[in-house]
Amino acid sequence: MYYWYKRMQALPGGEAMGGFTRVLHSGKPDGLMDEIPTFVVDPLPAGKDHGYVVLNRPWAFVQWLQKAKIEEEYILMAEPDHIFVKPLPNLAHDNDPAAFPFFYITPSAHEKIIRKYYPKERGPVTDVDPIGNSPVIIKKTLLEKIAPTWMNVSIQMKEDKETDKTFGWVLEMYAYAVASALHGVQHILRKDFMIQPPFDTKLDNTFIIHFTYGCDYSLKGELTYGKIGEWRFDKRSFPDGPPPRNLTLPPPGVPESVVTLVKKINEASASLPRWDDGI
Repeated sequence: MYYWYKRMQALPGGEAMGGFTRVLHSGKPDGLMDEIPTFVVDPLPAGKDHGYVVLNRPWAFVQWLQKAKIEEEYILMAEPDHIFVKPLPNLAHDNDPAAFPFFYITPSAHEKIIRKYYPKERGPVTDVDPIGNSPVIIKKTLLEKIAPTWMNVSIQMKEDKETDKTFGWVLEMYAYAVASALHGVQHILRKDFMIQPPFDTKLDNTFIIHFTYGCDYSLKGELTYGKIGEWRFDKRSFPDGPPPRNLTLPPPGVPESVVTLVKKINEASASLPRWDDGI
């Protein structure tokens, strides 16, 4: 991620891409401190995340916003499995942040639960955007208001059995969307913000490749989703470190989104001397 951020930042059109900070919520430094600009924050108190490590994210942002010296007026929230494929302009407009709409974030389909946190008197359930906190470009002053609410709503949702069961691993995403609505903030929905292979097959005009899903294909280039393919790339295959250098390229017929993803990873691994050390 950081390698490709710097690459795109250096290109014409990358002028809006400012400083980069990895917010690390382990409470202690790690081996990447010298490689990536990092701000260390504390995790939630023991047991407070209920085994859902993502619950630490909003609390991490609260601390970072309070303690760090942030020169930029706007903040891009992104994740380690985001690869930048073209320079990213500021997609936000003043107090209107920009976000990617996720097909699986459906507030209207869960109105009964959403109303626990966003009551009717606050407005229609459609005020709650179909988004998570990432990728999002937002004015810093807005995020400073939203972040504490995002943290509190996340914890409330996790401690409510019905909400926790319904939202599962995307609970924190719903919490960010609800927190934004509680502050009267709605996002510009940008489908071109990123793509998610293997379901998105073309790059089109996207800015980010999100490699959250496993990519499984036969040697004929046919998608075998849900079944381990003869050729595959899945980040979950590498739980203890980075993928090896020089990954085998997909077979002929595999979509350009997947081919580009693997080529981008290969270029980054070839360019980073300490890649094999996990750095």
